[in-house]
Amino acid sequence: MNVWIKNVGLLALFIIMSCGDKKESATNSDVISENRVEIKVVESKSSKRDSIIEFAKQYMGTPYCYAGNTPEKGFDCSGFVNFVFANFKIDLPRSSSDFKDLGTHLEPEEFRKGDVLVFYGYQDSNSIGHLGIVCEANGMDSKFIHASSGSEYAVTISELNSDHYSKRFYKCIDVISP
Repeated sequence: MNVWIKNVGLLALFIIMSCGDKKESATNSDVISENRVEIKVVESKSSKRDSIIEFAKQYMGTPYCYAGNTPEKGFDCSGFVNFVFANFKIDLPRSSSDFKDLGTHLEPEEFRKGDVLVFYGYQDSNSIGHLGIVCEANGMDSKFIHASSGSEYAVTISELNSDHYSKRFYKCIDVISP
C-alpha cells in the first residue's frame, strides 16, 4: 500500500511538472504546489518498519560470528540488531544484556514489524542472552530475523512460538517510535 501511495505521488509530481510552466523538484518531505494542486509525499512509520525488515533480510545466511557486527566478519545477535538499526540512525546498545532494562514491555497484540525481541540466554534463564527483530507480527506467533548461534549458525528467520524461543522469551520493545 505504501509503495502504491509513493508511486501515485511520484506520478502526480511528473504530471504537474510536465503540464506547468514552473518546475520544482521534491524530496520525501517536500510539498509541491502548482496550479492549485498540492501533493505531500511522506514516509510513514510503517514504511520505515518495512524498510528495516527489507534491509535486515539482505543479510540472510550471513554467518554467525561471536562478537561480530559486520557482514564481512559475520554477526552475533546483538551485533546484527545494532548493525540493522544503525543503518536507520537508531542508536541501540551493542550488548544483548543492555536490553534488559531498555524500553517498555509490549503486550503480544502490540508487536509490530521492527520491534526488538529480547530473550534469556540458552543455558542461563536469569540473564539476557539473545535478540531478534520482529519481521512478521502476530503476537506470540510472530516471526523474527536474528543471527542464530544454533544449528543454522547464520542470520535466519525463526518462529517465536517454537519451544526453543517461547520458553526463553523475556520481552518485546519498540525502538522505532519516539
